[in-house]
Amino acid sequence: MRSIWKGSIAFGLVNVPVKVYTATEDHDIRFHQVHAKDGGRIKYDRVCTVCGQSVQYTDIDKAYESPDGDKIVLSDEDFAKLPVAEKHEIPVLQFVPSDQIDPVLFEKSYYLEPDSSTPKAYVLLARTLEEIERTALVYFTLRQKTRLAALRVREGILVLQTLLWPDEVRSVEFESLDGVAEPRSQEIKMAETLVEAMSDDFDPDQFTDEYQIELKRLLDEAIASGTGKVPEQPEPVPSGMDAEVVDLVAALQRSLEASGRRTAGGDGAAAEPKKTAKKAAAKSGAAKSTASKSTEKSTASKSASKSAAKKAPAKKAAKKTAARKGA
Repeated sequence: MRSIWKGSIAFGLVNVPVKVYTATEDHDIRFHQVHAKDGGRIKYDRVCTVCGQSVQYTDIDKAYESPDGDKIVLSDEDFAKLPVAEKHEIPVLQFVPSDQIDPVLFEKSYYLEPDSSTPKAYVLLARTLEEIERTALVYFTLRQKTRLAALRVREGILVLQTLLWPDEVRSVEFESLDGVAEPRSQEIKMAETLVEAMSDDFDPDQFTDEYQIELKRLLDEAIASGTGKVPEQPEPVPSGMDAEVVDLVAALQRSLEASGRRTAGGDGAAAEPKKTAKKAAAKSGAAKSTASKSTEKSTASKSASKSAAKKAPAKKAAKKTAARKGA
C-alpha cells in the first residue's frame, strides 16, 4: 500500500505522527464502453458549449449556479482563501461512547500507521481507546476538504472513519406507516424465536459476492472459447490533411538534418557542393552540345538521302532518251 497523507494526531499535548492509507478497495470487474459494431473504444471529450473547442483539464474552473440562475466561477486561488483545518494535523475534539455514533454517518475508512522511530505514543493512544471503549471525534482534512471523523481501534491498529455532517443525512417520513397497528405480543414472541434460531457470531468470510464470482467465470469461459472476442484493430492511418501535415513535418525534419550535415564542415564543406554543381552543369552543357550536333548530322543525312532518291529516276529517264535517239 502507498500512503495518501502524512501528518500527526494532536492528542492534548501529545503528538502522534502517522501515515494514512485507504482501508478498503473495490474488486468489482470494470468494463469499457465500446462500439457494438466493431468493438472500438468509446472516448469522451471535454467540449465547451460556447466555442465548441476541446478544453484541457488544467483550463477548467468550477462554477456555481444559484437557484435564480446566477453563475459564479471560482478558481483555485478562491478556494485557497477558505478556512480549513490544519492540513497536516488530526486534532482530537472529544471522546464519546462508541454506541452513540449512528452507523449511517460512517463514510470512508482509513488505516493509520505510526510514522516515528519510536511509536510509543501511537501504541498508548490505541491501548487507551480499547480500555475506555470510546471513540475519538477528530477533524481530518484531505484534498482541501475537512471532514468530521471517528478514530477507533481495530485489531490494535488505529482506524479513522470519516463521518457525514448531520445535514447530509436525509430526514424521512413514510405515510404508508401512519396508522399501522402495533404487533401483538404473540407475534413478537414468534419473531424473536425465529431471530434466535438464525442468530450467530458475525464472520464476514462466510459471505461471498456470488455475482462477481459468476461474472468472472463467464468472462473466463468467453476468453477460452473466443466468444465475443474483439479483434485487435490496426493503428489508424492519418488521411487527408493530417497525412499531408505528417509528410511535411517529416520532409522538413530530413531537410534540417541534411542541412546540418552540409554546414558541419564549415565554408570548405559548403564550397564543395558548389564545385560539384558547376561540374555537373558543365557536363550537362557538353551533353546538350553533343546531342545538338548529332541531331544536325542526322538531319543532313536524311536530306541527302531524299535528294539522291529524287535524282535517281531523272538519270534513268535521261539514259533511256539517249538510247532511243541513237537507234
